[in-house]
Amino acid sequence: MKNCISLLTIFFTAVFSYAQPRVISGPMLGPVELRDARIWVEVSPEVKSVSLQYNKKAELKTRTILYKGILGNEFNPLQFTVGGLDFNTTYQYKIWINGKATNYGGEFTTKDLWQWRKPVPDFSFLTGSCAYFNEPVFDRPGTPYGKDSSIFEAMAKEKSAFMLWLGDAWYTREVDYYSEWGLWYRASHDRAVPILQNFLKSMPHLAIWDDHDYGPNDIGKNYILKEASRNIFNKYFCNPSSGENGQGIYTMINYGDADIFMTDDRWWRSADRMKDSVDGKPNPEKRMLGKQQMEWLKNSLLYSTATFKIITLGSQVLNPVSPFDKWWDFPAEYDELMNFLKEYRINGVVFLTGDRHHSEIIKVDRPGTYSLYDITVSPLTSGTHKFGTPENNNPYRLLALDEKQNYGKFSFSGKRGERKLTVEYFGVKGDKLGEWSVSEKELKTP
Repeated sequence: MKNCISLLTIFFTAVFSYAQPRVISGPMLGPVELRDARIWVEVSPEVKSVSLQYNKKAELKTRTILYKGILGNEFNPLQFTVGGLDFNTTYQYKIWINGKATNYGGEFTTKDLWQWRKPVPDFSFLTGSCAYFNEPVFDRPGTPYGKDSSIFEAMAKEKSAFMLWLGDAWYTREVDYYSEWGLWYRASHDRAVPILQNFLKSMPHLAIWDDHDYGPNDIGKNYILKEASRNIFNKYFCNPSSGENGQGIYTMINYGDADIFMTDDRWWRSADRMKDSVDGKPNPEKRMLGKQQMEWLKNSLLYSTATFKIITLGSQVLNPVSPFDKWWDFPAEYDELMNFLKEYRINGVVFLTGDRHHSEIIKVDRPGTYSLYDITVSPLTSGTHKFGTPENNNPYRLLALDEKQNYGKFSFSGKRGERKLTVEYFGVKGDKLGEWSVSEKELKTP
């Protein structure tokens, strides 16, 4: 009898605890600007009210923002915008649920107003792609594909301006592909992994997507749940904007003297198997970014006065010998951009990509102008692989990391006119795996 009572007690305690209003995941920092910041959190369906209390770290006076959106859904990701802040100031915040303070909170520091006042600041950001979290009941049989997630503990200790996810921030499975509920479940489940939580609040997070957090492997414009996927992505990340006219997720951010153009390689993407050329000429119908996004990117590059112009893409861009999908395989659009960069003498361009389950830096020379670099950072926790033919001895490669989980750190330093970009790769425990750098002078048209 005592055993039965004990089992019933455990059962009802577990049920009661699960039904309690609570934070599911987060908080996570979104963009932090000069005078505002965005903070994300997901709460359980039982929550009736959520608010965010904040104050300057040096002061006791607090202010409170009440979330006024809809609650009570099965999935409840929500975002707060904290405005009217002072620049270069540290703030503390805490999440309140149903009128009661929780232990969930953190701090952030607004950007400094350096323009016209101070030298360009030195800064760094983290980056990486391919974060797979095992869920055995839905994973494929055999060796688990997700590897050591403690890499996020090392990343949480970094003192960087922000984290830029390069796609595949979560991995949809076969049970998710054609189920809108499944897409919601996958984003919510993977975001709630405990080891991720300290990292989410340690610095601002921004993201592009690739195939696995968009939908099925290698899919593009034909995905029937693309609108639902876009909505879910925008609910789970706090990017400053998301495409135009309800199309795509492309956007950009500025930090210091770097403009980062965050492109969308899925929304308009033609099938990879579509012919690259027709009658010996590049096939104009085969596109990766699409006409709308390409027009935005060109105009954004022309407008930019940043020393460094980082173009991010889920797929590799420049690697001529890769047997897998890359922008090179969409020659009409690829040539269009390359000709544009040369014609308008766009300086400071570097490509930042993910997807490949290895990291490398590819260099491609351009006659009459500066060389272009494709910096790939992958994977964070998904499976790795060993370089094989024809990539094993890639003549375009400057740095290579295969069979290693890793994340990247981009650092910008130096006096005006002598700025330098340094790329470092780190392993699971924060151990340094490689380093490469390029000066602003090397990225200028002669």
